[in-house]
Amino acid sequence: MYLVTVLGNLLIILAISSDSHLHIPMYFFISNLSFIDICFISTTIPKMLVNIQAQNKDISYIGCLTQVYFFIIFSGMDNFLLTVMAYDRFVAICHPLHYMIIMNPRLCGLLVLMSWFIMFWVSLLHILLLWQLTFCLGTEIPHFFCELPQVLKVACSDTLINNISLYVATALLVVFPLTGIFFSYSQIVSSLMRMASAGGKYKAFSTCGSHLSAVFLFYGTGLGVYLGSTVTHSPQRSSIASVMYTMVTPMLNPFIYSLRNKDVKGALGRLFK
Repeated sequence: MYLVTVLGNLLIILAISSDSHLHIPMYFFISNLSFIDICFISTTIPKMLVNIQAQNKDISYIGCLTQVYFFIIFSGMDNFLLTVMAYDRFVAICHPLHYMIIMNPRLCGLLVLMSWFIMFWVSLLHILLLWQLTFCLGTEIPHFFCELPQVLKVACSDTLINNISLYVATALLVVFPLTGIFFSYSQIVSSLMRMASAGGKYKAFSTCGSHLSAVFLFYGTGLGVYLGSTVTHSPQRSSIASVMYTMVTPMLNPFIYSLRNKDVKGALGRLFK
């Protein structure tokens, strides 16, 4: 699954970068999402594979903090990129004549850089707060990687400030992006309802199909994990559910964007030839 994810996302990046027809904002964001997915899955899975091979579940203190740091960055980047892609579809469908003016290369680059900047500082704040905690020798984390909420549960010191910052960050980095996605699609649906041509409606909405699939897959599995963990306190069930958004979602994204998209399939065909 790890190899399929890395190879699939690399192919998407190579196909988009090698085909001049795909040098437009939509595919710029897709290639960035593929890069983030490679980094996202590489934060957790290689260490897990080493643990399985060596029959040893240990991780160093620094290694655990590093894993938490990068996991927060890349999961947050996924959130922001999906929101930016929803805005891109909103501009393309609701303001098609001004699309290339609004979604110019400078704005696209700025949106991605701002996302990196925000996630860098948010993740650094969590790590600095985590650094202040003490952990008992031989601490066991009931998970297959160092996820921030699970690490906070096994700390030997007070985690009130850490939990408050976690809830605030979750509200800002999940609620606001989701609100942006819902607003964009409400405007898209409203615009489509005013279209007279059925063919035009289908063509316009078909460009959103891949993005909607990725949104439902990422947020559906992610929210399922956290809602499920509040209902059941079984660490095993929580770990199994986490596999869905840490492994399955990054693996399926290349298939979603290639199988549902004629341009990407054409670019992949030209790349192989």
